[in-house]
Parts: sequence; C-alpha cells; structure tokens
Amino acid sequence: MKRVACIGECMLELSGGDLSAMALSYGGDTLNTAIYLARLSVPVDYVTALGDDPYSDWMLEQWRAEGVGTDLVVRVVGRLPGLYAIRTDERGERKFFYWRDQAPARDLFSLPEIATVAERLVDYDWIYLTGVTLSLYSPNQRTELYALLDRARAKGAKIAFDSNYRPRGWDGSEDARAVMTELVSRTDLALPTLDDDQQIYGDDNADTCADRLHERGVGEVAVKMDAQGCLVSSKRRRERVPTTVREQPIDTTGAGDSFNAGYLAARLAGADPIDAARHAHRLAGAVIMHPGAVMPRDAMPEENT
Repeated sequence: MKRVACIGECMLELSGGDLSAMALSYGGDTLNTAIYLARLSVPVDYVTALGDDPYSDWMLEQWRAEGVGTDLVVRVVGRLPGLYAIRTDERGERKFFYWRDQAPARDLFSLPEIATVAERLVDYDWIYLTGVTLSLYSPNQRTELYALLDRARAKGAKIAFDSNYRPRGWDGSEDARAVMTELVSRTDLALPTLDDDQQIYGDDNADTCADRLHERGVGEVAVKMDAQGCLVSSKRRRERVPTTVREQPIDTTGAGDSFNAGYLAARLAGADPIDAARHAHRLAGAVIMHPGAVMPRDAMPEENT
C-alpha cells in the first residue's frame, strides 16, 4: 500500500478543572490525522522532534500502540516536548495555555538528523502537513522544507495540505498568507476549512476558495464547511457533499483532522472524491460525539475500519 508521512508537532496536554488532579494526554493536528490513518489501515509515519525525557518516551509508546510509525522522530538530548493546558469555565468554554517556544519540534529542519530523515522522506507516496506545521519553523527552515518537498515530488510523491489557520502561531494573516501560498504551489490535494481560508485570503465562499487553489495548481480540493458539509472540486467535477447534522455534538476537537484522514484513506483505497468525502464525513461525525480529538478505537464507524 502507499505510504504516508505526516509532519508536525505533538504536545503534552494537561486538562481538568481540578488543578490537583489534571489528566495527562497529548495532542497535535497532524498526529491526530496520523492516528486515524493508521486505524484506517494506511501505513503512516510521524515526522517530528522530541526530547530524551520520559514523557517523550511515553508519547512514542502511545503512537506505536496506535500503529503510527516513529522511525522518523528525532530525539534531542536535553530537550523537552511542548506542553499545553486546557481550562474549562462554568459555561463549558475552553481556554488554552501553551509552553512550547523551546520544543524541539520547532527546530526540526535545523537539526543535524534532518538530512537522514529527508533522505527517507523523499521515498514516501504522500506527505501530509498543515498550516500549524508551517507556523513552527523559521524562514530558513521552511526553505529546507520546500526543497525536501520538491525532491519528493520529483520522485513521484504527492503533497496533501490543510491550511488549518491558528492566529497564535503567526504575525498576522498576511504572514500566514505569504507562507501558505508558497506551500500551496506544491500541493496536490488541498483540504482547507472555509472559515480558515476566509481569514487568510478573504474568500467569499467555498467556490471562490476552490477556484483560487486550482489557479495555484492544486489538482484536487475538498473544502470543509462544518455542518454544511464540504465542496469537492477537481478539473472534471465539482459537487457539494452534505454531512449528517449532529444536533448536540459533544466535542468538535479533531473533526477536521479526522475528516482529512478519512478522505485521504478512501482515495488511497480507490474511492472517487465524492465517495471519499462521504467516508470522511462519517468518520468526523463519529469523532464529534466523543470528548477529545481522538475517540476510542472501538467507536470507529464500521464502514471506516
């Protein structure tokens, strides 16, 4: 089967209202997608940098248990992974607090080990990354990333990209727009959320978003529109694919990440873009009925396993 590599950052997560008994977990947009790809029987490896500490060891054990390959994870002596805490107020609204400026994942493309990682990455069939991935790196590191992607595409790899705009990681929307436009020019499959690209590019609607991406050379686009479904577009066909509206979703965290996994897995299995979107909607629809970004393995929809 075709192999996928997901590039990004996963952080330790502390959650809970009681400061004396907060739960430890982990989270990251590309890691969430990697886990769902693995559950959908897609060979997938995660590409990041962690420390040499017990918490990094623990995360790696958890990822391997999910079937995610970790051979391309760089371990940096004396460093610690990023950390964030979630506080929930009396109205159920969540607030995030981050400690990540010194996380080794932010230095991945300046570490000596990246040369070895890059030599292996160019042989993957698909490379998946997001706007959050891009926000981690300095301009010089992004130059290294672009060169790696160009080498991989020259050898036949395809690039999947979700803009996944998080303002905290950027010096404004203009900064994000300039960086993401550079990546889009190397993208084969775009999986944006309309709200994100409206903030970055000012797109009027999903059709405008898809048109812009096609003009930049993207062959296939699936624009996520939350409860309104998605718009699937290619040179041959454009169609809106509805989703089943959940009246009371429990937690929408990870919905987009799981959609991306469901869509890509279905396409790799031979489904056409419309059927792939239906598979993706079913998976995301199940995810939002469970707390957290990664639902229990036994809750995976049967048609997505």
